[in-house]
Amino acid sequence: MALKRGLYLFDPHANVLRQVVAEDIRAATGMQDFVGTAPLNLVYVADLARMSASDRTEQRFYSAIDTGFISQNVYLFCASEGLATVVRGLVDRRSLAKLMQLRPQQRVIVAQTVGYPKD
Repeated sequence: MALKRGLYLFDPHANVLRQVVAEDIRAATGMQDFVGTAPLNLVYVADLARMSASDRTEQRFYSAIDTGFISQNVYLFCASEGLATVVRGLVDRRSLAKLMQLRPQQRVIVAQTVGYPKD
């Protein structure tokens, strides 16, 4: 998750956010003008190394399905809390992966902005 204060990775085993990058990379999470000032940009990353039993087509398929499940839950939460959100595919994945310090087997799938509705 990209915030003004840096990039964080959720560690589900410890149930904590761990800072990965100590700079504001929100603007790099998409090509739209609002991403750099949005309070939060989620970046969905597939770790293909953890999917070694699948061929490349299946890896992409399951990564997309999982991302859809997760992003839909964010949509539902935002709707319940009066927040705005949008999933974005317009991302320079290669540049963002470098900024995020991803390993070669990790792939940026999409990003999702969360913020406040504009009147």
